[in-house]
Amino acid sequence: MAKKTYVLDTSALITDTDCVNGYSNNDILIPIKVLEELDKHKKRQDLVGASARTVIRFLDSLRSKGSLYEGVRLGKGKGILKVKSYDPIMNFPVGLDLTVPDHQILAVALSEKIDNRKVIVVSNDINMRVVCDSIGMESEDCNPEKVVESVSSLYCGFTDILVDDEFIDRFYANEKLELPEQKQQLFTNQYLMLISSYDNKKTALAKYIGPNQPLVKMANFGKKGIFGIKPRNKEQNFALDLLMNPDIPLVSIVGKAGCGKTMLAIAAGLEQTIGPDQKYSRLIVSRPVQPMGKDIGFLPGTLEEKMSPWLRPIQDNLQFLLGNDKITLEMYMQKGVIEVEAITYIRGRSIASAYIIIDEAQNLSMHEIKTIITRVGENSKVILTGDIEQIDNVYVDETTNGLAYVAEKFKPYDLAGHITLMTGERSKVATLASKIL
Repeated sequence: MAKKTYVLDTSALITDTDCVNGYSNNDILIPIKVLEELDKHKKRQDLVGASARTVIRFLDSLRSKGSLYEGVRLGKGKGILKVKSYDPIMNFPVGLDLTVPDHQILAVALSEKIDNRKVIVVSNDINMRVVCDSIGMESEDCNPEKVVESVSSLYCGFTDILVDDEFIDRFYANEKLELPEQKQQLFTNQYLMLISSYDNKKTALAKYIGPNQPLVKMANFGKKGIFGIKPRNKEQNFALDLLMNPDIPLVSIVGKAGCGKTMLAIAAGLEQTIGPDQKYSRLIVSRPVQPMGKDIGFLPGTLEEKMSPWLRPIQDNLQFLLGNDKITLEMYMQKGVIEVEAITYIRGRSIASAYIIIDEAQNLSMHEIKTIITRVGENSKVILTGDIEQIDNVYVDETTNGLAYVAEKFKPYDLAGHITLMTGERSKVATLASKIL
């Protein structure tokens, strides 16, 4: 098979800092302009900045093995990595403006292509791949194997099952029943609505544990609630069942704005850290610093003041659940029982005996989510919440973000559970807006 050259742009390296090792014995080319863009990102106090610094340190480590200009072999059975600029005397396609950073990266790829070797531009920027196709340059996503083909095929953690009418009666009579053999595949900790084949209005809610295991009857959290919060629909009840189960240390919750995912996660966390049945020593709530507009560096003030706009929604939920008592919240935070901070400062820690909530997890890449989960210590529980339709990170999309990655990859394992919340409960206006806007 002919050797290929992969030209990596900034988005590819930021999304997966280890992507250079994923192309077997093919060569890697990094344009000089990419190094310049990484340098601009390195001081950012978010995940993009952390990724930029990681890549820069990796490239610096290669200098001890050889020259980046002449090429450094990445390892046994792997290709050579080079850093190059474009050929200034080459005739580039009309419309390619070399004052545009992306076009300079494409110019490097075109310069390399004259050697008759197959050159492929790797980018997570959709428009970059469109421009590549427009000038006859082959391109691909740096995550070619998406965790799901489309949003509609994402695991939701809940399904309908048709059973005999008698089966439902026996289930309500608390008999230990195994589910009849199904054509569809079921996963551990998946929630079921058992529907009578005789009367579709006759139903029962259950949890599937695994093959040759009896179905579990659902607890009803609507009677007493959790820290003052009662579920308003079956999916919220499923979510609380996962959140309150200490045997499921990894929970992912997907839902549109206003469906209650963050509120439920925080309520369950408070119940299990400062409630009478304490299971964890502290509650840690974090989120990516992923702005919809200006970056954090544009805001004035100290680090705490800069972080405030991103952490305010979490603090508002905490304050609401504590009876709008700001003094009580501050007391718990001063004692270290409740911690609220940006994810940039949590990813390097090893955290034990804690209930950890990562909000807005849809803005994390697969690599970043792996880094965070692998830092969770013993007797800790980690909750990932987010809306995969509201992604502010330009380097991921609905099918390549870390939240979708966790939901799909962990669905066969009994240590994890997932649920997608379907109904908005914030207000009628919020629910309608999430549907039509």
